[in-house]
Amino acid sequence: MTGTRTLILLRHAKSDYPDGVADHERPLAKRGIREAALAGDWIRENLPPVDAVLCSTATRTRQTLERTGISAPVTFVERLYNATAGIAIEVINGAPEAANTLLVIGHEPVMSSLALSLASLDASDPDVAGQIAMKYPTSAIAVLHTDRHWTQVELRSATLDQFHIPR
Repeated sequence: MTGTRTLILLRHAKSDYPDGVADHERPLAKRGIREAALAGDWIRENLPPVDAVLCSTATRTRQTLERTGISAPVTFVERLYNATAGIAIEVINGAPEAANTLLVIGHEPVMSSLALSLASLDASDPDVAGQIAMKYPTSAIAVLHTDRHWTQVELRSATLDQFHIPR
């Protein structure tokens, strides 16, 4: 692999809160089903083809992935549920080296802290960083680029340049 890699950080779509269902098992709400599909459409229309997916094991993240229609190889990672930015970076460090475009599907507050932690302060778009710092709503997508191998991704090693909220 040579050149720039694309890292896509997708927060799961809007979830439901059914009585008696544990947080890990909460499904998508009707709005989430629709918005996850919109997220997939936006990713396909605006970004390079996804080569690999790292997805939390929670029901709502799995359903978000399914509704995006993205069919790249998937690794379901328990550590992405209730992760910190540091844990998420460790998971990204284990991504398939052949993947040029990596999609990570997870939860808040880790998605916003991960995007902002990876963003180079000199090269990233400050308006995009400001939007993420204000709110990273369900189905939101942050896009970062890096010239590093996944094993070498660390704090401030990527350029944050897009943030999209599919509605």
